Amino acid sequence: MLDFQKLASVWDRIPEEDRKWLESLDQANQNIWDPLPGPQTMAYESEADIIGYGGAAGGGKTDLAVGKALTRHQKVMILRRVGTELTGIEDRLTDLLGGRDGYNSKNKIWRITAPRKIQIEFASIPNAGDERGYQGRPHDLLVFDEAANFLESQVRFLLGWLRSTDPKQRCQALMCFNPPTSSEGRWVVDFFGPWLDDKHPNPALPGELRYFATIAGDDVELPDKRPFVLAPNGERIYEFRASDYKPTEIITPLSRTFIPSRISDNPHLYGTGYMNTLQALPEPLRSQMLNGDFKAGMQDSMWQLCPTAWVDAAMDRWKDLCPKPPMDSMGIDVARGGQDNTIIARRHDMWFDKAIVQPGTATPDGHTVAAMVIANQRDNAVQHIDVIGVGASPYDVLNSTKQQVVGVDVRVSATATDKSGMLTLFNMRSQLGWKFREALDPANNTGIALPPDKQLRADLCAIHWCLQGKTIKVESREETIHRIKRSPDWASAYFLALIDTPKLSMFRTNKERQQTTFYDPYENLGMLNKSNEPYDPYKNM
Repeated sequence: MLDFQKLASVWDRIPEEDRKWLESLDQANQNIWDPLPGPQTMAYESEADIIGYGGAAGGGKTDLAVGKALTRHQKVMILRRVGTELTGIEDRLTDLLGGRDGYNSKNKIWRITAPRKIQIEFASIPNAGDERGYQGRPHDLLVFDEAANFLESQVRFLLGWLRSTDPKQRCQALMCFNPPTSSEGRWVVDFFGPWLDDKHPNPALPGELRYFATIAGDDVELPDKRPFVLAPNGERIYEFRASDYKPTEIITPLSRTFIPSRISDNPHLYGTGYMNTLQALPEPLRSQMLNGDFKAGMQDSMWQLCPTAWVDAAMDRWKDLCPKPPMDSMGIDVARGGQDNTIIARRHDMWFDKAIVQPGTATPDGHTVAAMVIANQRDNAVQHIDVIGVGASPYDVLNSTKQQVVGVDVRVSATATDKSGMLTLFNMRSQLGWKFREALDPANNTGIALPPDKQLRADLCAIHWCLQGKTIKVESREETIHRIKRSPDWASAYFLALIDTPKLSMFRTNKERQQTTFYDPYENLGMLNKSNEPYDPYKNM
């Protein structure tokens, strides 16, 4: 919209014909769409870089997205996880514009020329990695409609292209969403923690601005938006000369806010019967959609392998130890492509360290992965590596360098039962996953401590299991990917790290003992070692 306050000082010098044209242009712009009083206006006028809006059905989320696109921005991308769900937004734009002039349905781009130039692009990213197709395409407004349905990694990647070549254009992201109904969508509660997490130590008011920067992969809340650079010791330096640093070394926090809305904030729906429809929903959907209750309906699926409460309890127990106990085991999950990560999990008794993570592009071959493993090994820890596909090469390299490495093929038969002894396990993946679940079970009092990593939490809570007769079957990696559209790599690495293989160094303390008969922990190994008998990593637990 036109800023008439800025024009006031020169208004008298503008020809009358031009003044009338400017006034008509502004009026036309205003008449396209106006926000509803209350939460919608608060979100529309918010100066936050990232705006969360919604919480309940009928609060005007779609209208806010369309209205901001038409009146405040120039180059817009509106996203839904599934492309067919964009129809409602297209229809609302059609109503407001009085037709579909300028819309290319094949390219999903709407180019509007009057009263001003606007480009609105529609996109869907159903699978992990699809977001990379939009790399390098800047937009000054990104709308994530039903943001809880997206992967957090997809949203964060696209936020990197929130920018404009027009210095006067405000760049914003709008995330509209209802309370998540599954563990995959819980990331929005963490992302907008000061507003949505009832355990947050410093809660925020609706519309209040908070400032965040990503440091070493973690979101850090900061007092203001001042740029800073990180010193080698981790100290934030605010007083600096920009010329002394590369642009990539200067960190500028982004502001966030969340504004709740409900059907009661939308008078257009009062007489439609929609309120009665929401009131008739079964719980917990009624509380979620009618009241925007983010605590309702957050129960785990009965087939979730690792209950969220158990994972949270293990993460609450974790403290960064110094010195650390001896390292007992490493779990290595090798990247299966450029979009995946090579992950190393390290276990010290039942205390697990933070994961070592490298993108697949940084670990292109077996020698690179092997070097990464050796560099992070301590105390002769046994290396457990997934040898399916790309894991075979680093296994061969590690084996050739006389490392104590165990190749694990999760497709082979299980060698154990569940803790009760009454249920069998479908295969080695089921065994590794179920033993991890048993380690998390508070009734077993293992004291397991996991690092408080959001990706690890999401991966552990994403995997499902089922019971086939008397056999427990943990879903395969491919089945998990098909269901949640990403690979649970963190979980796989930590499953491997739980394997308890005795260290050869325990039996080779000196030259004399090496010349005597000693216990061979690989005597019954049936994966990639001496015997054809199956290896039972839990035999002595």
